[in-house]
Amino acid sequence: HVQLVESGGGSVQIGGSLKLSCAGSGAIFSSCRMGWYRQAPGKERELVASSTGDGNTQYADSVKGRFIISRYNAKVSLEMNSLKSEDTAVYYCWASSGGYCYDNYWGQGTQVTVS
Repeated sequence: HVQLVESGGGSVQIGGSLKLSCAGSGAIFSSCRMGWYRQAPGKERELVASSTGDGNTQYADSVKGRFIISRYNAKVSLEMNSLKSEDTAVYYCWASSGGYCYDNYWGQGTQVTVS
């Protein structure tokens, strides 16, 4: 079983910065990805960024060059810079697990508001 506990989030002005952190426990493997999803009102949940334990990262096109994901073992953080109003959403820490990394786990979500 995997548990994910998020911290960070809040309100920030357009152009500002914010950092999210997530601490995982349980069966989190370095070969499986951890990262962040977000969901804005009326929109589907989307993958923002992910990383394997050895630093293989992926980013959504909308955040490339602005967001930085970092991972150390079962901890993952998301540094968000040059924030835009469209970045406003609930951000969820995510971890894949299991033998083929098919099992998905989610944190409780943290609100990020950019205005």
